Amino acid sequence: MSYAPEQFQEMSDQLHKVKKEIGTFIVGQEEAIEFSLYAILAEGHALLEGLPGLGKTMLIRTISEVLDLSFSRIQFTPDLMPADITGTSMLERNNSGTQRFVFKEGPIFSQMVLADEINRATPKTQSALLEAMGEKTVTVLGETRQMMKPFFVLATQNPIEMEGTYPLPEAQMDRFLCKILLPYPSRDELKEIVQRTTGTAHIAIQKIMNANEVVEAQKMTRAVIVAEEILDFAVQLVANTHHHEESSTEWTKYVQYGSGPRGLQSIIRLAKARALMDGRFHVSIADIKHVAQPALRHRILLNYEGEAEGINVNALIEKLLNESRKGAFAN
Repeated sequence: MSYAPEQFQEMSDQLHKVKKEIGTFIVGQEEAIEFSLYAILAEGHALLEGLPGLGKTMLIRTISEVLDLSFSRIQFTPDLMPADITGTSMLERNNSGTQRFVFKEGPIFSQMVLADEINRATPKTQSALLEAMGEKTVTVLGETRQMMKPFFVLATQNPIEMEGTYPLPEAQMDRFLCKILLPYPSRDELKEIVQRTTGTAHIAIQKIMNANEVVEAQKMTRAVIVAEEILDFAVQLVANTHHHEESSTEWTKYVQYGSGPRGLQSIIRLAKARALMDGRFHVSIADIKHVAQPALRHRILLNYEGEAEGINVNALIEKLLNESRKGAFAN
C-alpha cells in the first residue's frame, strides 16, 4: 500500500500529540517514551533497564491509556509458572451437568503487557513469554491462539539486584527490538515528580489514538523507504560488530560476539519508526545513528579484554558508527 506525503505528516502530528500527552503525566524519561513508541510502531518489543521506582509501570500504563489499548502487568517471581502467563484450560460443568474444558486467558492476552522484572522468573517461564513475543501466538494443549493487535511487551529488569535472578541469555535478549536505559532523574525532575504525585491535583489522561489507528501507523512504518546507500551503511555497521570481518576496526578486538541479522532488522525498523514520527517517508543517516545504540547495546558481548579495559558498549557503538560511515561511503 502506498501513502501520500501529506498522510505521513498527518500521522506524525498525531504521534507527536501522543508523545506530548504522555509527557503531561510522565516526568522526563525522553528516551524511554521515544523508543517505546518507536518499538510499538515497528511491531517489536522493548527491554527496559533501570533502578526501582523510576516509573516503569506508570510509563507503559500511561502509553496504553493514551493509545486506548488494553493493559496487563505480570510481576515475575521465581515461582511463576508458564500457565500463569498464557492461561490454561479448566474443566467446567454447565447447567445440564455435562463437563467441558474452557480456556481461561492469562494476562499475556492484552495489547500492552508489562513484564516486570523478567529476570526473576525461571527460564521455562521466560520462554513462555518470549514465544508469544516472537510468534504473536500462544499454544496451550495443542491449540494455537492469536494475540491481539497491536501487541507490545515492555520487559523490565533491575541492574543492581542479581541474587535470586535468572539473567536472560543473549539469544533471548536478541528477540527484543531495543534495550532502553532508564537514567536517574535530575534534581528538577525529582522536584516535579514529587509535586505531581504528592499533591491533590489529578492529571486526566486523554485518549489520542485507538487500536485501529495504531495498526494503521504500523503499516505506514513498514511503507517508509530505505535507500540502498542508507541500507549499506546499516549493513556495514552490523558487519563491523564482528571482529573476524575483513572490514572490522581496531575497536572490534574487544568484541566476543557481535550482532546478528535481528540487529540489522531492528535498526531499520526503528529508523523507519523515527522517520514516520518526523513526518518523512524515507530513512536518513541521522535515523540510523539515533537508533543504533538502543538496537545494538544488548546484542554485543564484550570479551575478557574489553571487560578488563572497562569498555562501554555505547561508546563502542559510537566508534563503530564513525568507522561504518567511512566504509559505506568510501566510493
